[in-house]
Amino acid sequence: MATTRSDRAFVDKFPHEAAIVKATFLVAFVALGIGAFFGLIQALHRTNVLRVIESADYYTMLTGHGVLLAIVFTIFFLCGVFHWAVARSLNRPAESRLFSWAWVGLMTTGTVLTTVAILGGLVPNLGMSADVLFTFYAPLQAHPLFYIGLAMFIVGTWLAGADWFLSYRAWRANNSGERIPLQTFMVLTTMIMWYVSTIGVAVSVVFFLIPWSLGLIESVNPLLTRTLFWYFGHPIVYFWLMPAYLMWYTVLPKLAGGRLFSDPLARVVFLLFLLLSTPVGIHHQYLDPGIAEGFKFIAMTNTMFLLLPSLLTAFTVVASMEHGARQRGGKGYVRWLGALPWRDPAFTGMALAGAMFAAGGFSGMINAGMNINYLIHNTLWVPGHFHLTVGTAVALTMMAGSYWLVPQVTGTKLYSRPIGLLQVIMWFVGMVFMSNAMHRAGLAGIPRRTAEPQYQNFEFLTPIGSIFELRVQIALGGTLLFLSVVLFLFNILLTSLGDESDRPVDAALPEPLSGPEGSPRILDNLAMWTGIAALLVILAYTLPLAGIIQNGGGLFGGGLPVPATLSAGLDFVVVTVSSAFNTLLGVIA
Repeated sequence: MATTRSDRAFVDKFPHEAAIVKATFLVAFVALGIGAFFGLIQALHRTNVLRVIESADYYTMLTGHGVLLAIVFTIFFLCGVFHWAVARSLNRPAESRLFSWAWVGLMTTGTVLTTVAILGGLVPNLGMSADVLFTFYAPLQAHPLFYIGLAMFIVGTWLAGADWFLSYRAWRANNSGERIPLQTFMVLTTMIMWYVSTIGVAVSVVFFLIPWSLGLIESVNPLLTRTLFWYFGHPIVYFWLMPAYLMWYTVLPKLAGGRLFSDPLARVVFLLFLLLSTPVGIHHQYLDPGIAEGFKFIAMTNTMFLLLPSLLTAFTVVASMEHGARQRGGKGYVRWLGALPWRDPAFTGMALAGAMFAAGGFSGMINAGMNINYLIHNTLWVPGHFHLTVGTAVALTMMAGSYWLVPQVTGTKLYSRPIGLLQVIMWFVGMVFMSNAMHRAGLAGIPRRTAEPQYQNFEFLTPIGSIFELRVQIALGGTLLFLSVVLFLFNILLTSLGDESDRPVDAALPEPLSGPEGSPRILDNLAMWTGIAALLVILAYTLPLAGIIQNGGGLFGGGLPVPATLSAGLDFVVVTVSSAFNTLLGVIA
């Protein structure tokens, strides 16, 4: 029987959901283009290859680069992928089109407000600035519009999650005994993690930073806002990664010509990220004197457990790829790699992104260790690591995945596979140059977050090569990355404007080799896992936050943070609980 397009194309089966996905992708790709341009300016300015802005404006570029790429691009793309995944895996449209467009509109409005506040720093006469970098905690202060836009953006993501939970609830009403479809399971566990982790940044922005920027309160506790940010700042890394993982687990095996190795292992991985990602944010604060060393040691220990889901993912994804290669005729222990579809830009981009993520994991282990972290914390090593994880594992997977997803929501064929293949390889090569140089520069002590990394009467030394060579690598890598983005946007634009095709892409996803029936049903008990995740967060953060409030001048500052101890935080909690208990007894009496 002939296959009609309605049997294959997502846009024909779910036209309204496809429109939502296209809208989120549009905002994501605009942010990608602007953020990549800012990144090119930074790379050329820092290396002194080409300076087209004043050094004071470098920090505006740096803030825009971080916010537009690490928040707007990644999360808008995530929302598009998740909306597609829920509709596809549940085989039903969203419960309310109006509600779906509401969260898209709210997120977009918040993005516009935040971007205007950032770009206002380039126009001195506006009296508007938001040069607070991606890590927007105090004592740096932005224009109120920046924080208000961020608050709207976060609330928009909450509504997006509610949209997907409503779809799941409606599906569950008609499928009471069924296991949660894998893609929907991935979306729901990721959003639970997001709800838990964004509590910190929401409290910081709404109760401290917005009133402070409006002049309603005189001061804030800088260490408290910093800790609340990193309470959110580490799990957001996994929030970025989860759509990449979703595509690695469910799309990449299909592109390889095989099937997912294990559905149960995939569920376990997402649950581990739900449980372990939020309680470890303090490992970003090893150099903060207001947090007791004991809490930092606990955070370091907990962080090491996050290696487990990453290693499980490496095993499962590689096993799935090997199965696909052998289905295509691959032989031998290693020669099967040659049977994989390396001419497919979607497959090649995702595979290269996974390889880069492995390298990023090794440098991340250095970041996670307290004593070693002291050596590289404020150096270019950290951006080098960051560009391997979110800059490649996430961004390259999203771009490569677009070559398979965009035709599904537009009904048109990919404009050019050769251009797509060139683009993903160019990104990989550019990142090898730039990230390698950043890591080596960090070992030489070259600082990050500065437009002028040179000091008078001081010369940085490298064991191998020279500082000049590192600068050339960073400039070359940044240029290749920008050109790669240009190729990507060109290819996607012409794909979207192309003629409709009877079969734009084979959208069918095969069943896993090991299905959900082989795993305990308790894995689908989302309420239980949510409770455990909340308990772990309470255990990890109650005492540190108590110590910060006690030693840092209260909720709104007023004093300088002093070195804290475990006993100080415990004493504060005991006194607070005792006072509350005595007050309650007095009321009862």
